[in-house]
Amino acid sequence: MLYLVLKYLHVIGASVLLGTGAGIAFFLLLAHRTGNAATIAAVARIVVIADFVFTATAVVAQPITGVALAWNAGYSLTESWIVLSIVLYLITGAFWLPVVWMQMEMRRLATEAATKGTALPARYFTLFRLWFIFGFPAFGAVAAIFWLMIARPAIW
Repeated sequence: MLYLVLKYLHVIGASVLLGTGAGIAFFLLLAHRTGNAATIAAVARIVVIADFVFTATAVVAQPITGVALAWNAGYSLTESWIVLSIVLYLITGAFWLPVVWMQMEMRRLATEAATKGTALPARYFTLFRLWFIFGFPAFGAVAAIFWLMIARPAIW
């Protein structure tokens, strides 16, 4: 029974990571495409909250449920698919942490432009491009972790 509870929590956490990440990217991308500073500021405000409420919670829960699940199922944390999953998880975090900061900064810049009635500054567009680029390795790593958790291949 404990195994099923841990597995359930781990799958829910992984789904929240993937789903929230995809949703945040979709909504912020669509807001950006409007070019409207007020729209971008409003959506970025919601995106930042979602990242802290959903993504950050899942980021904390995943290693806890993952380690507990592995131990409960009798897997060694040195099995290749688990090691690779952990490495990919760390890579995801290395891209996600700057993305959260970029989102907060884009929100600030868009809010400032909307309040002053000015155009979005060049720095906003630079941050957006970086935010967009950083999403690919983070999303790819999470997708790869999903595969590793399902397939559990012997890599080495």
